[in-house]
Amino acid sequence: MIGASPSAPACRRTGADAACYRLVVADGIRIVFSDVAKRFDERVIFRSVAGEAAPGEVLAVTGPNGSGKSTLLAILCGLLRPTKGSVRYLLAGGQELERAAWRQHLGVVAPAMSLYEELDAMENLRFFARVRGLEDAENHCRGCLERVGLDPDRRTLVAGFSTGMRQRLKIAQAMLHRPQVLFLDEPGSNLDPDGRAWLEGWVRAEQAAGTTVVLATNDAREMEWGTQRVALAF
Repeated sequence: MIGASPSAPACRRTGADAACYRLVVADGIRIVFSDVAKRFDERVIFRSVAGEAAPGEVLAVTGPNGSGKSTLLAILCGLLRPTKGSVRYLLAGGQELERAAWRQHLGVVAPAMSLYEELDAMENLRFFARVRGLEDAENHCRGCLERVGLDPDRRTLVAGFSTGMRQRLKIAQAMLHRPQVLFLDEPGSNLDPDGRAWLEGWVRAEQAAGTTVVLATNDAREMEWGTQRVALAF
């Protein structure tokens, strides 16, 4: 998943490459999408959706259940092709980031994300760190668990986790490689009030750090986090 661009080389996020990675993060990635439509067979999910998400901003994708919020997020992060329209990933200088390089820069929190129930929380993060090519990530995995409040449960099998604990572990997985872009699909689901308060603080901190955040929600409190909004309807 390594690619390159003229102004912002892709790099692994370990050892001597850490400084390179920080430079890439500082530049940020802007997502620009226009005239996006999606249909499955004869069913039209949405049409003519346009907007952009910039570094340091939160794009809130809103709409009732079934309006296509999760589908739009899947299109914007490159997991699903639109029936019509375009999605572009732009660097600070206006150069377009190649899709082969794009995926290493995104983090996702979504209901469909899988965790390994037969592993404990720390083992889950170690596995995903290896998948991401992160070497010597023990301390970083531990730090992510501390950040989401799961460090005391790091040796607990995920099979014994509550739904709220599972959601926190998904968030830890998403932040593991310090992505430049975050896609959050109903991130507050299954979180208690303390968890929701922590989530808002985390999103605000990522926004302040220049991360591009795309949030799908129909929760009025989460909608308020958005600096931009795309509203879908049936």
